[in-house]
Amino acid sequence: MSQENKDLIVSFYTAFQNKDAESMVNCYHKDIEFQDPAFGTLKGEHACNMWRMLMEKSDTSLSIKFSKVQADETKGSAYWEAVYKFSKTGRPVNNKIKALFKFKEGKIISHIDSFNIWKWSAMALGPMGMLLGFTPIMKNKIRKQALNALVKFESDK
Repeated sequence: MSQENKDLIVSFYTAFQNKDAESMVNCYHKDIEFQDPAFGTLKGEHACNMWRMLMEKSDTSLSIKFSKVQADETKGSAYWEAVYKFSKTGRPVNNKIKALFKFKEGKIISHIDSFNIWKWSAMALGPMGMLLGFTPIMKNKIRKQALNALVKFESDK
């Protein structure tokens, strides 16, 4: 089972590299719970739609690399890196992320991405992000904008 779960993580990130949101979400259990510093916690179809939105809105500059994939029968992890231009500012971002996974019924049931939101905001937002990216006000603003974009994406579908 541990090799199957490792292969599942590899399939997820290979689909990500190929900007194939449907193959990504096919790796998720129907009761998926996703969490990261930008979106907070998303469950079920909202988590799947987040990937659909990100892949639809990504430009040709998006590059994904992943490494250190590990898994056993119940949990797994990987490191991944996203290099892209942030759409709102055009600024280059090189975000390094640690992902933790839990598995159920041959699918990913829990996916937690961890990264430094201050470093991300400095890259994506420039001086304003560098100065305020560590503050709760800026973190909340980033999350609110991300969730608003997801709500708009879902309402347009």
